[in-house]
Amino acid sequence: MSWREEKPGSNHLSGANLMFPADDARLDLTDVFAFLAPDNPARCIVILDTNPFATGSEFHPDAVYRINVDNDDDALTDVAISAVFSSPTGGQQTATVYLTTGEQAKQPEALGEGIIEAAPVSFGREPEIVQAGPYRFFVGLRSDPFFADIEGVLHEFQWTGQDAFGDKNVFSIVIETPNDVLGPNPTIGVWAQILLRRNGELVPIDRGGHPSLTAFFNADDAKEEYNARQPADDRAGYLELWSQVLQKLGGYSAEDATDALGVVLPDILRFDRSKAAAYPNGRTLTDDAFDARLALVSNGKIPGDNIGTHTDLLAGFPYLGTPHPTAPQEH
Repeated sequence: MSWREEKPGSNHLSGANLMFPADDARLDLTDVFAFLAPDNPARCIVILDTNPFATGSEFHPDAVYRINVDNDDDALTDVAISAVFSSPTGGQQTATVYLTTGEQAKQPEALGEGIIEAAPVSFGREPEIVQAGPYRFFVGLRSDPFFADIEGVLHEFQWTGQDAFGDKNVFSIVIETPNDVLGPNPTIGVWAQILLRRNGELVPIDRGGHPSLTAFFNADDAKEEYNARQPADDRAGYLELWSQVLQKLGGYSAEDATDALGVVLPDILRFDRSKAAAYPNGRTLTDDAFDARLALVSNGKIPGDNIGTHTDLLAGFPYLGTPHPTAPQEH
């Protein structure tokens, strides 16, 4: 794989040939963020962004949008927060959210306690925020917080100064929850999945915890399989292959490549909540995750792209900026 063979975003366009998984933008996971609430360190914010460039005008009504939490370091789900959506009617759509714990959380279905009922999806500029018991929730269109000079990557790292995502939108799911809901241990692991119901069965379509992995590490013919697998299988399935990528692109020794990949395999975003979030310990909206990924794949040889944090972020919930005026196209 040469640099020119990929156009890496975060997890944007994570299907083969720079396509949406299952050829449906609504099912394309773009980013996962996890950090403590700025105004209350006893509460945790988790964000699942989908639908790069906000193609379409809805969340998929036959999908489950799922945040997985591992709180005992076995790369298996101990807590799941799952959102399912109504069929859109007259430009309106609602979300219902379930909290699932224990062995039941390892099943793909949205099961357990309904913690958010019929929350409105915000398609306009102002966020419609729902408070339900101890949970705060938002779902809808927002400004994409990811930032990177993608054109510079395609031109042998001659940086253009252009942020490919500076005027783009995504569809976001944002939840604020008490820390103890996610587990008693300070350190948790977070990753997201999007699953689609086909012939009565939920099929995994996209997944990820860390940004910009599949773009750099997986060839086109490997992406669909990767998206369908579980993190618990990652080290066995990908450590050797990804080590070869690092040896080729970054000049790593085999031993150093294995050590470097320990941060991102399995593909679970670890977050020690006793410390401030800063990628790869959790991930905030201002972390330069793309520079971190460039440093990983190049063994520190490629300088950062000099693209800064987006300036439209909100100080308070749901934190992501106001959507850009370009209206999404009909799906």
